[in-house]
Amino acid sequence: MNRTSIDVGGLFAALNAAREARGSSWRALAKEIGVSPSLLSRLGNGLKPDADSFATLVSWLGLKAEQFFVDPAQQSDRPEPELMAQLAPLLRARHDLSKADVDYLEEIIAATVRRTQSNL
Repeated sequence: MNRTSIDVGGLFAALNAAREARGSSWRALAKEIGVSPSLLSRLGNGLKPDADSFATLVSWLGLKAEQFFVDPAQQSDRPEPELMAQLAPLLRARHDLSKADVDYLEEIIAATVRRTQSNL
């Protein structure tokens, strides 16, 4: 039986991106979310949150919990989807970005992906 688990690294990265975008400290972010600073520290050390904390974090991020579910058995069998295929819907869903902004960001990200793939 396969066990689905939480991608703690991905969750921590999403929280860190939100923290950096706000210019907040981890302590201030924890207060804003309504969790303890030690929870965020444990995530940074790779420890899994309890179910209630996980629900609080993904709800605050405005993301679906399923984005952070991983099945180790399927991980190696399934190829990664194209990065732009994952990012484009997220960019388009943003209400604070104009169509021109979305187009510009997609162009920059696509160029960056092409460059990194050519270096492989």
